[in-house]
Amino acid sequence: MTVQAGTVLQPAIDRSRWSESRMGRFLERIAQRDGLTFTTFEDAWQWSVDNLEQFWADLIVEFDLVLHAPYERILGSDTMPGAEWLPGATLNYGENVVRSLRARAEHPSLIARSQTRSARDWSATLLVEEIGRVQAGLRLAGVGVGDRVVAYMPNLPETIAVYLATASLGAIFCSIPPEMGPTSMIDRAGQLDPKVIIAVDGYVWGTKRVGRMDELERIREAIPSAAYVVLPYLDADVAIPAGAQSYEAFTAEKVEPTFEPVPFDHPLVILFSSGTTGKPKAIVHSHGGLLLAHLRDIGLHFDIDEKDVNFWYSTTGWMVWTLSVSNLLVGSAMVLLDGDPNYPSLDGPWSQFAVAADTGATYIATSSAYLAACAHAGMTPGSTWDLSRLREIQCSGSPLAADVAAWVYAEVGAHVRMTPASGGTDICSGFLMGSPLTAVYAGEMSCRPLGVATDSWDPQGRPIAGEPGELVCTKPLPNMPVFFWGDENFERYRASYFDTYPGIWRHGDWLIRTPRDSWVITGRSDATLNRGGVRLGTAEFYAVLDPLPGVNDSMLMHFEDADGGMGTLVMLVVPGADVDRDELEKRIRSTIRTELSPRHVPDAIVFTESVPRTSTGKRLEIPLKRVVQGMTGENVMDRSVLVHPEHVDDIVEAVRAVI
Repeated sequence: MTVQAGTVLQPAIDRSRWSESRMGRFLERIAQRDGLTFTTFEDAWQWSVDNLEQFWADLIVEFDLVLHAPYERILGSDTMPGAEWLPGATLNYGENVVRSLRARAEHPSLIARSQTRSARDWSATLLVEEIGRVQAGLRLAGVGVGDRVVAYMPNLPETIAVYLATASLGAIFCSIPPEMGPTSMIDRAGQLDPKVIIAVDGYVWGTKRVGRMDELERIREAIPSAAYVVLPYLDADVAIPAGAQSYEAFTAEKVEPTFEPVPFDHPLVILFSSGTTGKPKAIVHSHGGLLLAHLRDIGLHFDIDEKDVNFWYSTTGWMVWTLSVSNLLVGSAMVLLDGDPNYPSLDGPWSQFAVAADTGATYIATSSAYLAACAHAGMTPGSTWDLSRLREIQCSGSPLAADVAAWVYAEVGAHVRMTPASGGTDICSGFLMGSPLTAVYAGEMSCRPLGVATDSWDPQGRPIAGEPGELVCTKPLPNMPVFFWGDENFERYRASYFDTYPGIWRHGDWLIRTPRDSWVITGRSDATLNRGGVRLGTAEFYAVLDPLPGVNDSMLMHFEDADGGMGTLVMLVVPGADVDRDELEKRIRSTIRTELSPRHVPDAIVFTESVPRTSTGKRLEIPLKRVVQGMTGENVMDRSVLVHPEHVDDIVEAVRAVI
């Protein structure tokens, strides 16, 4: 399906209908109180960034945050980095979640589906009880305020209980998914000096039984100071190693959870960057920062409430998983899937659409790559499954091509709203997303979130439109990282975000503002392909390649010329079955020449079985390039997070042969 970028797939709702959403009602109350006129969402967004303190104060009232001590003001300092939010306030993220759960009582809270064990549905009451049990075990292990607890666990109800119990104690949670091998796990957890590590014995992925007990022994040798807890998941009768404790014994004591009030900026969770340069960055997020940002995202922009059943497919290592847990803040139920959604096929019983239909999901959050794979496979989810309850699909991880967005409306359902978003681990939220009030445009993101001063700047620090500029955030956010773990004097923090425009966050993406006030990410600014002075982001290539018949997947790498020449541009292509490769190569070259730039026609096209992607769909262009150039080690490319690690060596050899 060929659709031009910018095509209106769903118009903005009429101003008279704003009250149909919580965001609309929230903005109408503000406008009425302050004598304002919000004709469009853009008007409301402008007010929110011009009046940051008032906006966030109104949000706190809207969601009735539990505060143990009041704040003196919203912003004690607005200097970036180091803005001070809600000085004087104390609160607890876990307490705000548990308050919502207790209001739901016996309503479904967690609807868990797994390829490893039978389905498990937890009520809100059961989840609160499990939080108390885990909390008791953590206390007995000596965990207190500021201690680190690491979960080496997949997307299970128990993992969420461990997160919330850790948060409730004022300790710091870190999730490292078990698909990561022991070296990757040690590189991350080893930085944190954790007090407790809770791990599964293994898991099933499709047809594969993946044991983790041998790996756990290596981890214990590398991090001997931690207490270890094992949840039998792959094998109910697994032998618990000497010196470790079973999860059942660890959670034997039933107690009511209690909550430690902590300052707004007290560390809540540590998320790791992909680790493409040096040790993975340990990004520390705060109780207050994630609480405010996630309520804004989920309660206003996503318009989620207690009537929703949310299915967010994510590994526990992705920031999307951390964001997904905050659905519990507004009383909605969560669908958890642990397993391969492509098993035994894209349209099989474990398909994300099949799981959504089975659980009555109203909201799906997934990766753009997954939707593209379904679209290009010719799937028709709307007629294959009953998706009548589904009202919205959000996607992230990479830009969503215009044709895939149009496919959602044509083949999933015209009643389903499509809302691409872009943010990152760095803020555990979005710089761009959709809203109930804005239009949906093919291949574009609808708006900037309320309170987020996203813009596109040229090298001189001037806003630009119609062409790629650096994605910047010109005003502070409560959910900017508190610090990086182990980063003395904020040196790595400043170098990561503030080395280009002093006092202004530079994210590292190329961003275009369209005449419609919508937004397009064209790729990472550190992955820009500069050929003879013409600069294109890799996402611009994928936008024209993904819809091409016969192209199942692709990846671009540019190998620069040390003498200042054009360098070598290599394209990896995963061809469809029974495709004439010579004809496909001609079609690819012609399309790039006519649609993008003659200077960016690839010097070499290499056909491969796959391209390196993580389980969340992210293309690893820069890590692969570094491997091709001879760099080694898991910090260059962590193969344990790849969907098809077995193909990497052949890809590297093929690329080296053409550069």
